[in-house]
Amino acid sequence: MKSRVMVVDDEVVVREGVKRVLEGSGDFEVETCSNGHLALERLLDEDFDLVITDLKMPGMSGMEVLQTLKSITPEVPVMMITGYAMVSTAVEAMKYGAADYLPKPFKPQELIEKARDALQSARSRFEGGNFGMQPGGGNGFGMFVGSSREMCKIYRRIAQVAPTDSTVIVTGESGTGKELVAKALHGNSPRRDRPFVAIDCTALVENLLESELFGHVKGSFTGAIQTKAGLFKVADGGTLFLDEISSLSLTTQAKLLRVLQQREVTPIGATTPVPVDIRLVAASNRPLRAMVQEGSFREDLFFRLNIIPIDLPPLRDRKGDIPILACHFLGRFAEEVGKDLRGLSADAMAALEQYHFPGNVRELENIIQRGVVLAEGDQIVRSDLELLEHEDGAAGARGQYVPLTLGELKETKRLLCDRATEPLEKAFVLQALERNNWNITRAAEETGMQRPNFQTLMKKLGISSRGYLSG
Repeated sequence: MKSRVMVVDDEVVVREGVKRVLEGSGDFEVETCSNGHLALERLLDEDFDLVITDLKMPGMSGMEVLQTLKSITPEVPVMMITGYAMVSTAVEAMKYGAADYLPKPFKPQELIEKARDALQSARSRFEGGNFGMQPGGGNGFGMFVGSSREMCKIYRRIAQVAPTDSTVIVTGESGTGKELVAKALHGNSPRRDRPFVAIDCTALVENLLESELFGHVKGSFTGAIQTKAGLFKVADGGTLFLDEISSLSLTTQAKLLRVLQQREVTPIGATTPVPVDIRLVAASNRPLRAMVQEGSFREDLFFRLNIIPIDLPPLRDRKGDIPILACHFLGRFAEEVGKDLRGLSADAMAALEQYHFPGNVRELENIIQRGVVLAEGDQIVRSDLELLEHEDGAAGARGQYVPLTLGELKETKRLLCDRATEPLEKAFVLQALERNNWNITRAAEETGMQRPNFQTLMKKLGISSRGYLSG
């Protein structure tokens, strides 16, 4: 397969000359751009193996192109060409990550050899495991599984919002992972070393909820035998997660609003407010805007909460994530019960992909756990899953899955920076293999990767055979 090269130069003679030389060697497929802005637009939309850019250009300079590219696609080598051959400029370009430096005029063979060397060096780094950003640890992103476009939007939103103290409202059906979002926001924030406190607002009766949230002083009511700090105070300096906030009464909603406005709480029976420093994340499986219209949720509290909304898609709208989720849960539960299972049968996987999943990811997790326990052979078969039938049929409404592109994967990894991205890469590779019936060549071609690079990524991620993750 030919290597794809982008050539950026404001002089048509130079860029067409480079194109002619490289394509004439038979190893390269070349696209050209007349300026850096156009080149960056193309590089965000398409995947290239090498970028060759002039250093001195009107508008965006080659140095700016280099620096921008290294922040977006650090694994793509960039080679600089220029008629201003100065040692200081070459050193600066190499400092910012240029793969090589070629002064004009240059010989055709010299250009070809340098391009081949830049590509080979990049492949060597890739084979060494340095593919994009490396996974971080202990920050919460590793709990997510899935590489669909819908989930990548969620990852990006979390990465953008986590470093701030903005209030976040997470919506979505039961079982979509709302608490995972809250934990990821906390784990990737400056508050990560402070408490993360979660409370299910439906789990407490109304007359106890206020005491749990705001605390009380000794003797303030029957049964208050000692002073108790509320969860707002327990979470001081950290993150407070209020799950199913839609279940709060209008009275408690009013008190919560005051806390968010004043950033202080008054325990039951106390006369002096206590300052609190928390980041609030709330969640609801009911549409709060509709509740505002019907009068069961305060409009002013809704607007106070709705600063950063994150809406989690149901599993039926991201069915392309089902294979990697199923493999993830299978590996975990098989280890717990001590079974050596090599995966799910084709009919079992087909049944999962056709199922409606009213309980979303949590239901899938329970189904796979049941399948692991009931499996009698070396893989889970359809009957082991015992899927529930529904009035609208077991298949339900199957959403159309649009696979994530390699460019979108890179952009998501860039936004996540040092956060855990290995689960994202693993999902990306497994789904490509599933879509192409585990034909590695076709999977690599579909994702825009060269087959050796795709195989190297498989090896790095421990993907060794159909449906099986090694290590």
